[in-house]
Amino acid sequence: MESNRGSQNGIQLLLGAEQEAQHIVNAARSGKQARMKQAKEEAEKEIAEFRAYMEAEFQRKVEQTSGDSGANVKRLEQETFAKIQHLKTEAESISHDVGQMLLRQVTTVKN
Repeated sequence: MESNRGSQNGIQLLLGAEQEAQHIVNAARSGKQARMKQAKEEAEKEIAEFRAYMEAEFQRKVEQTSGDSGANVKRLEQETFAKIQHLKTEAESISHDVGQMLLRQVTTVKN
């Protein structure tokens, strides 16, 4: 009977150790899950911040580009207007000479 009692105590001791080990494993799993959840939340927060930063950069570049486009159009219009005025001035200055040359060519008879 005494050996049965010793066996029973040993079995109870093993069962208690097994339960304690199970609690330790469960606590470790819960801790790991909590750390994983926290890491996921932090990563999502960083991704959202990065996405917002990149979107702001994109919008800033779009504004700069479209602003430059408007400035380029205006600059080109001014340059075109200046060139047209220059050509008109040049045409006016030589129009008398061109008219004289044409008259001479038309009135000169070659044999």
